[in-house]
This record gives sequence, structure tokens and C-alpha cells, in this order.
Amino acid sequence: MKQTVLKVSALVLFLGLASGCATTGLDEVKATADRAAADAAAAASAAEAARAAADRAAQAAAGAQSTADEALSAATEAQACCEANRESMERMFQKSMSK
Repeated sequence: MKQTVLKVSALVLFLGLASGCATTGLDEVKATADRAAADAAAAASAAEAARAAADRAAQAAAGAQSTADEALSAATEAQACCEANRESMERMFQKSMSK
């Protein structure tokens, strides 16, 4: 009988310690999961901010391209005007030389 009580006491003590360790382990796992969830939320927030910045950069690039296209068009028109003036002056010079 004394042996049985001793064995039962040892078993209860072992189970008590084991359940305490399991609870501590479970708390650690939960804390790790909570940290991982917080890290994932922070990463998602950073990714969204990066996407927004990329969108703004794309809009700025599109605006710059539009401005460059307008400048090219104006330069082409100016060159055409310059060529027309040169041809007109050349004709005037030719007429004055032929007189």
C-alpha cells in the first residue's frame, strides 16, 4: 500500500510538472505566432507603401515623358521653320545675284 501511494504521488508530481512545462511551451509557441503575425502585418504595410511609391513614380515618369514628347514636337516645328527661312533667304540671295 505504501508503495502504491508512493507511485501515485510520483505520477501526480510528474504529470503536474509535465503539464506546467506544456503550458509554458504553449505560451512560447503562441508568443512566437503572435510575433510572426505582427511581422507579417508590418511587411504587408511596407509592401503597400512601396506599391504606392511605385505608382507615384510611374505617374511622374509618364508626366516627364509627355513633357519630353511636347519638347520634341516643338523642336521639330522650330527646325522646320528654320529650314523654311533658310530656303527663303537662299532664294532671295539667288535672285539678288542674278540681277
